[in-house]
Amino acid sequence: MSCSGSTGRLRSAALPTCEFAFYLAVTVGFHLYSFYEVFKVSRIYEKDLDAEFGFEKGFFIWSFKKDPTDFEWSFWTEWVKKLLLWTLLGHVIISQVTNAIFPKFRTWFLMIYGMLACFITVGSKGLAVIMLHLFISFAVAQLRVPVLSWVCSVLLLYSLQMDSLGKIQKRWYETENEYFLLLFCLALCNLRYTSFSLEYCWHRICPQRRCISFCRLLAYVFYYPIFHNGPIICYDDFNNQTRRTETSVPKADLVCLLLGAVRIFFWWWLTESMLHFMYIHAIQHQETILETASYWLLGGLGFAHTLFFYLKYLLLYGIPSIIMCLDGVEPPRLPRCTSSLYSFTGTWREFDVGLHRWLVRYIYIPLGGSRHGLLRMMFSSAMAFGFVCYWHGGHSFMLNWAAMNWVGVMIENILKMICSFPPTQEIIEKLLSTTMQRRVHGALGSIATTLLILSNLVFLCGNEVGQIYWNRTFIQGWPWIPIIVFGYFYCYSQVGIEYDRVKK
Repeated sequence: MSCSGSTGRLRSAALPTCEFAFYLAVTVGFHLYSFYEVFKVSRIYEKDLDAEFGFEKGFFIWSFKKDPTDFEWSFWTEWVKKLLLWTLLGHVIISQVTNAIFPKFRTWFLMIYGMLACFITVGSKGLAVIMLHLFISFAVAQLRVPVLSWVCSVLLLYSLQMDSLGKIQKRWYETENEYFLLLFCLALCNLRYTSFSLEYCWHRICPQRRCISFCRLLAYVFYYPIFHNGPIICYDDFNNQTRRTETSVPKADLVCLLLGAVRIFFWWWLTESMLHFMYIHAIQHQETILETASYWLLGGLGFAHTLFFYLKYLLLYGIPSIIMCLDGVEPPRLPRCTSSLYSFTGTWREFDVGLHRWLVRYIYIPLGGSRHGLLRMMFSSAMAFGFVCYWHGGHSFMLNWAAMNWVGVMIENILKMICSFPPTQEIIEKLLSTTMQRRVHGALGSIATTLLILSNLVFLCGNEVGQIYWNRTFIQGWPWIPIIVFGYFYCYSQVGIEYDRVKK
């Protein structure tokens, strides 16, 4: 719920140095002490949690056991160690060799390699399913009717959730993780062939070039650095950049690449450290601990979950981004730290930049967006959030998360519209100095941040955990706990606002 910026919004003027230093100290201090509370409780319940979840042996330098209950992290680290590190390395070698010898044909060599790597990772039957999806999507795109392409993509996405097909596909593999890898690949491919199909419908291409167009689709879908987990890049961006690199690939700055590699190692070390020091994922399954925990512990668990999610995607997107830079393809910006986000709108724009651009280009703008009135904006946003919910599986907790984010974004945009009216601007400027406008901005941001973190907990931990946080904070803790929470997030929001002000 924020109106930020200059024209038609609350202004983010600089605060007095002492005042901002206080906000920063409160924000950092709360983070550190709440994390310390999580560390203490993790040590207290370590044996009980280990007996229930089977902790892994930790690194000897810490002598702590590791919490392996975050499925996504355990899944991808296992696959990276097993195979993906080597297939990514193979892509880098092929890319550099073909760039030196056959630069004009590098895109097609990488396409062939991507299909080979797909065959190695998901098998011949998995590759056949992916190719079937591509053939169906491309065939429907020949009709040049965007609505039909959308219907096709949604039906293909629905096929991933059909139990009957899932049972058949599971029999293809020895382990469940191999089946899940195919599902993840198909879900990401769905975004890519949807992007291609819609661009194909919007841009006239002569029938004689259909074969070339299909090859371009294959080159896009099987571009290996982003094949398994992203980041998401729209077809028009990818195609324009790869066409430029067919003539010359910009030389990557070696120093920047080395610094990127160092950052990757640091993020990995920090992520693994969190799993050794704070058993947040195991504790989230223990409702008795959450229902009796101190508010310091609840706050620490909430922050640790969002921070871990941020670090995880820094790595999952950071490694492919470095390889993309070597290929001369500009990746989407890496996620912004969750501890500097203070609005629903800002979170959607700056956490997963590639997904945000995809949603805006293919759903929000085609349905009207903000240029055709408030109702069209609300409908366009609802459809975008609805698709994200459906793409993630359409579970009840995903529906609640999407609804909370939609409501948050709508309220923020309505407030922005109100602030943009000239009479409102005049009243604000007469009654409030620029510094006071900044403080009002922080107060609105505190409400948004509280609800944003609550929605993130629903997304990361489920409805039950979200309900416990709501009851403990707003029902059992009323009125003092909500006041304290809003007061803290006021300081938290001011840090994020200052970050944006300095960056601009």
